Amino acid sequence: MPFEWIVALRFLREGRSQTLLILSGIGVGVGVIIFLSALISGLQTSLIQRTLGTQAQVVVRPPEDVVRPQVRGPGLAPAPTIEKPPQRLRSILNWQQSLHAIERLPRVTAVAPVVSGAAFALRGLANKAVAVRGVDPASYVRIIDIGPHMVAGSFRLTGVEAVIGTELAADLGLSVGDKLRLTTPDGRQQVFSIAGVFDIGNRDLNERWVFISLRAAQTLLGLEGGISTIETKVDRIFDAEEVAQEIASRTGLQADSWMKTNSQLLVGLRSQSSSSYMIQLFVIVAVALGIASVLIVSVVQKSREIGILKAMGTSTRRVVRVFLLQGAILGLGGSLLGVALGSGLALFFATLARNPDGSPTFPVDLNLILYLRSAGIATVTGLVAAVFPARRAARLDPAEVIRYG
Repeated sequence: MPFEWIVALRFLREGRSQTLLILSGIGVGVGVIIFLSALISGLQTSLIQRTLGTQAQVVVRPPEDVVRPQVRGPGLAPAPTIEKPPQRLRSILNWQQSLHAIERLPRVTAVAPVVSGAAFALRGLANKAVAVRGVDPASYVRIIDIGPHMVAGSFRLTGVEAVIGTELAADLGLSVGDKLRLTTPDGRQQVFSIAGVFDIGNRDLNERWVFISLRAAQTLLGLEGGISTIETKVDRIFDAEEVAQEIASRTGLQADSWMKTNSQLLVGLRSQSSSSYMIQLFVIVAVALGIASVLIVSVVQKSREIGILKAMGTSTRRVVRVFLLQGAILGLGGSLLGVALGSGLALFFATLARNPDGSPTFPVDLNLILYLRSAGIATVTGLVAAVFPARRAARLDPAEVIRYG
């Protein structure tokens, strides 16, 4: 074993009480970091899944109709007010080409063509306003996986089959195999057979969404051969706005990310992350001060031994390395205790409360990256905290400390 390791371990062993105390302090600090990081990350993941699990991360649609100036009369200047034209349901021009261009972008993981529009669902005397969504099931489930949310039937959209939500099925008294008539505001109508019923945990969407095949929606909504939107999924959810801007610049279409349409949710998520980072920073500072204090005391207590070592020819660099090793050992050892403490506390906290579906009310996200990052932070903090005590030990005069202690 190298000389520096032998001396560093001996100094830590001789000050057992101090070593155990600082190891406990580092363990508690790292445990707090792991617990808070796992809790906040788990809550963010759960919130994102519940809020954004039913919508595409980027929605691409045709550009809006150009506004036109309102002319008051022949020979008169345009009025100072600008009248924005009403937006009608339009198809994306050359949508197949745009879809393939979006699909080839580096950070895009899935795309799906969608025809969406308003209609009325009729059954007997019951009448409900619904949002018709014409999709290709094979591509759409890569954007929003409806399959696990099916409570009856299956997500099958062939011919004139439709899939509806539980609230709409209850309101209209529908079940698998029943018939449903869809009528658009311009008078188009078609009868569909219910192939399945879903429950995605959102009452409004369960009441409004009606899935039919892409071809059937094109016919019903008067977009023969066209689509109204291209829904997109990206590999990293917080890159959605950058991807949306890239799509808009390359295709000339309008691209809206969830970060733009859910700005308040984004502010909340970022506030949670910022608060977590601030707490971690204060914990790291406290750990660093604790390590530095213990090592400074060790320098004072071991000054005679350090003087003897230097008098025997031990170089200043070796003395510095002794205390740096002590800081690293304390940081690494404390981080191992903290990983165990933080993981146990997080897992226990997750079992305290459960949702009606059995999922934890406070989910935690424990992973290897979190452990390695926390251990790395603690070890680096130990090294940095040991710099000042090491420099102080290096400046000791051997003759003076041996003579006066």
